[in-house]
Amino acid sequence: MKKVLVTGILGQDGSSMANYLLNDSEENVRVYGMMRRLSTPNFVNTKSFSDHKNFELVCGDLADEVSINNLVRDIQPDYFVNFGANSFVGCSWDMPVQVFDVNTLGVIRCLEAIRKHAPACKFYSAGSSEEMGDIDYSPQDLNHPIKPRSPYSASKAAARHIVKVYRESYDMFAVHGILFNHEGIRRGEEFVTRKITKGVAKIFHQIRLAKEPTPIELGNVNALRDWSDADDFVVGVWLMLNQEHPKDYILSSNESHSIKEFVTKAFKFAGFSGEWLEDEGDALSTRFVIHHQNEILLALKVNPKYYRPAEVAELCGDSNPAREELGWSPKTSFDQLVEKMVHWDIEKAEHTT
Repeated sequence: MKKVLVTGILGQDGSSMANYLLNDSEENVRVYGMMRRLSTPNFVNTKSFSDHKNFELVCGDLADEVSINNLVRDIQPDYFVNFGANSFVGCSWDMPVQVFDVNTLGVIRCLEAIRKHAPACKFYSAGSSEEMGDIDYSPQDLNHPIKPRSPYSASKAAARHIVKVYRESYDMFAVHGILFNHEGIRRGEEFVTRKITKGVAKIFHQIRLAKEPTPIELGNVNALRDWSDADDFVVGVWLMLNQEHPKDYILSSNESHSIKEFVTKAFKFAGFSGEWLEDEGDALSTRFVIHHQNEILLALKVNPKYYRPAEVAELCGDSNPAREELGWSPKTSFDQLVEKMVHWDIEKAEHTT
């Protein structure tokens, strides 16, 4: 039985990977899910596999070299999937040193532990489309210049370089996958897509109960992103780890959609029609209103506090090499993703209203 060490097990990607390996694939593996020591850990994302006989929760911290070394030495994993990170772009300006410590030095700690204690272990580093930054062309491929626009994206770009260095210096099986935006029902509530779908669900129930809706507040609603389902991406990651020779790939939907479009579709799947309004020449006046029983209700407004110091206007990936060489392809469309997230949050909110 193969042993897989997965960091970030409480987050979206780590839990999605564990769920795929234990419940949805035909793999015969034992999964060790690494979590940081937290005073109030949230295990909501691990419910689907926490009782699986081949799952074990272990403690470790990407910022702590001793814990990473001990886990790799004791477990002797065949695969090390690193989804642990400080992954919220917006807060990376507030804590840039911590972001680099976890996202970049953390990767070095993993690679060093593998090099010293389990050199045959295959390592996956989670990269980000944010590494592309201020883009030169679209869609972006692996040849696109690395042009980060945030401490977060710079930390991921640095991790990409160090993975290449270890792969070439020590003949390690180490890959850095560039994952474009991927969402789902496990997505953290501070991320824009989940903030939208939770906000829509809240408004849905407020209107049902004849209450005044609470408008969603967002920053740059004109940003374009390449969105996919996280459940599709973990399949691609596993394929990367099981290719004959280590090679980096991009995973993406190969299309981009604006945050405005995400909002419009989210309300549509909740049963509301609406429209965008803006005072001439005033982007901060942008708002989204919905129609309900001959009323026009404010559902979203722009709040400048959610703008970032440096914005990334557009991201769109070229995942054709992964599709052609790994046989990977996304199964969930943009519309299906939005609909799934909205319905999930409406159902969850119903039980807490």
